[in-house]
Amino acid sequence: MSNKNRLQHLAIIMDGNGRWAKQRGFNRTKGHEKGAEVVREITTYCSLHKEVETLTLYAFSTENWKRPKLEVEFLMKLIKRYLKKELPIYMKNNVKFETIGDLSAFSTSLRDEINRVKEETKNNTSLTQILALNYGSKNEIVRAINRLIDKNIEVSDQSISDELDTPYDNIDLLIRTSGEQRLSNFLLWQTAYSELYFTKTLWPDFNAKELEDIIENYKNRERRFGGV
Repeated sequence: MSNKNRLQHLAIIMDGNGRWAKQRGFNRTKGHEKGAEVVREITTYCSLHKEVETLTLYAFSTENWKRPKLEVEFLMKLIKRYLKKELPIYMKNNVKFETIGDLSAFSTSLRDEINRVKEETKNNTSLTQILALNYGSKNEIVRAINRLIDKNIEVSDQSISDELDTPYDNIDLLIRTSGEQRLSNFLLWQTAYSELYFTKTLWPDFNAKELEDIIENYKNRERRFGGV
């Protein structure tokens, strides 16, 4: 496999929690709870993978505030509970935790928990797991450009890249579960030359074996980055 097909940064749009729950006669919140368990499995797999350095997961978008109030409140509690529960797992698997997105809309207690886990895991080196929280790519790009204007820095490809929430390499592979085939305002700048993979599997049914198969598919692709 050539260096062009190294999988250093993997991103996943975790879609299908609600449909998974509905198919089984459950409340949508049950799908989110099961989805959180899958996050652990996939993160653990990536922490042990010899190539994956960064895993970015679309956890809560700027558009998700439009969902029913009770569901949004549940998701806020679930994120906080997930972080408390996962901290020992992060430490065991040597995973560094980071976020992208505008956290200012979250409660003080949730922001405090996010910052606590970041601080506790900051020296871990096997994998960086990034949760996209209150994240929208258009919002991210606008905020980056406004910061450049405030700093009186010329707007260019490189300066915008440097100001984005994600201070990591561009995305090598973007996966979306549930059969939907769109980016949904996720990492639009960073996925300019990403390989895309869409699976019909709903996120709560996704697992490390399917991810392993998708990675094998990715390795066999030819990436030209606009060349020949």
